[in-house]
Amino acid sequence: MHYYKQTRYKLLRTFCVVAQKENITHAAEQLHISQPTVSLQIQALEREMGEKLLERRGPSVKLTPEGKTLYQLIQPLTAGIDSLRETFAASLGKIEEGELDIAAGHSTSLYILPEYIERFHQAYPSIRINLHNYSMPAGLKPLLEDQVDFAVGSLPQVPENIIYKPFVGFKSILITSLDHPLAHKKQVTLEDLSPYGMILPPRNVPIWHMIDTVFRQYHLPYKVIMEAGGGWEVVKRYVEQDIGISITNEMCITGKERLAVIPVDHYFPPRTYGLIMRRGKFCTPQAKRFLEMINPAFLEDMP
Repeated sequence: MHYYKQTRYKLLRTFCVVAQKENITHAAEQLHISQPTVSLQIQALEREMGEKLLERRGPSVKLTPEGKTLYQLIQPLTAGIDSLRETFAASLGKIEEGELDIAAGHSTSLYILPEYIERFHQAYPSIRINLHNYSMPAGLKPLLEDQVDFAVGSLPQVPENIIYKPFVGFKSILITSLDHPLAHKKQVTLEDLSPYGMILPPRNVPIWHMIDTVFRQYHLPYKVIMEAGGGWEVVKRYVEQDIGISITNEMCITGKERLAVIPVDHYFPPRTYGLIMRRGKFCTPQAKRFLEMINPAFLEDMP
């Protein structure tokens, strides 16, 4: 019986990894076993459950409705067993080691997270923090594959299997050089902005869609004269040089820039940033401590 229970756990854990990776090859690599072994374990679990759990398309797989139900039941259990040592230590008031994996985009890592990570490090100096650079929505992939504990960022559209809890918001602003014709205006219209070229981050950053939507609503043209990778610090640098103007939010302004800052929140909505987690994910003791530090209410929907 003991051997049988050990074998069942192996089958369930393999199934969870396959479900997260949606790929037999990638699951085998993570589990450090062969692809045939992964396939045999999945087949054994399907025989035991009496249901087809995966739809196979070569190395890629998708969960069947029955597979989704099983995954929702067992994923928190397998994650809890994998984290049993840390959870046991935390229940005794001992949370002095372990790791915390956070996914966040460049701007979030630069402007929002530092104060929280500093506080967490002071409280738990022996816990290693791994900060993974993923902008949203690309950061949802490692989140759904359980490669990170949670993500922090902005998420305008929230999938059903994701929990998004904003904890900070910033108003939209126009930034120009100090010598720009718009620099001394207290308020600007979209007609004022339309003739001037914009400097924006890469096209996959959500602000592109927001700017395009607003200008289209008002039937006004706009032009992007420079696409600047490297985050808002790079954009601000070229705006300071009067290469163009940009629309961002207050988060990016430190007060040290040589820029004119003009509110445009009457046209462009504020941007919220918050905690992003996979619904039903097991929350490690390290993650719980970090989330409690930001806002204890975050844990209400967590297992």
